[in-house]
Amino acid sequence: MYNMVDVYISERILTPDKSMDKVWERPDLLIDVPNHYCPGCSHSVVHRLLMEVVEELDIMERTIGIAPVGCSVLAYDYLNVDMQEAAHGRATACASGIKRVFPDKIVFTYQGDGDLAAIGTSETIHTVNRGENIVMVFINNGIYGMTGGQMAPTTLEGAKTSTCPEGRNLDLMGHPIKIADMIALLDGAYYVTRQAVHNSKTVRKTKKALLKAFQYQIDGKGGTSFVEIVSNCPSGWKMTPLEANDWLAKNMFEYYPLGNIKIPQKEE
Repeated sequence: MYNMVDVYISERILTPDKSMDKVWERPDLLIDVPNHYCPGCSHSVVHRLLMEVVEELDIMERTIGIAPVGCSVLAYDYLNVDMQEAAHGRATACASGIKRVFPDKIVFTYQGDGDLAAIGTSETIHTVNRGENIVMVFINNGIYGMTGGQMAPTTLEGAKTSTCPEGRNLDLMGHPIKIADMIALLDGAYYVTRQAVHNSKTVRKTKKALLKAFQYQIDGKGGTSFVEIVSNCPSGWKMTPLEANDWLAKNMFEYYPLGNIKIPQKEE
């Protein structure tokens, strides 16, 4: 079974006539080491897109990433840019400090839903409310992927996890949080979008969104850019990668619709 990173970063594929055609190149900034994400996990695809964007914008020497606790912490092993570890939920606070001390740097956070939308909700909201000129990359897979598949703030109604084995009950556990919609209400939010990477079409759209977000920071546009990526978690969902992508499309997008939520007024 192949990890999604193998599909998207393979340098060669076998063509129908059995010859070998080069179709993709691994970004130089994506470190050539074995990937440790679960088969089918979306993290590996997003890693590739991030490093493609950094390379294409030629900001390798200026970029600093911050990742906290959770599956996102593995990013340090694969992204060949300066990285800073943050305590659980505190990535945007660290990013704010780094950007203020080094305003010429391009700063991004890479966070999961248990981090950004649970323990880090306060930091997230106040960072955006201040309009910190950073990029937040938010991986929303509706579950705590690393620590045992517990219910996350983003877990859908009826979805089963290790801490709600009979499914999320809204009367007991509240509603899933649409964090990007909340962020878009803040005056400090400059660009807020929700994307995915479960097929080639959404991968292309997500890359465009990341390019925009980073370019806004490079240009010094006022405010925070927030890119939510609705993702799968085959291991946490107890599904094969194909089943997880199918479930994602049939269930997650209905509650978390893809598309731009807030864009600069000049682009409306």
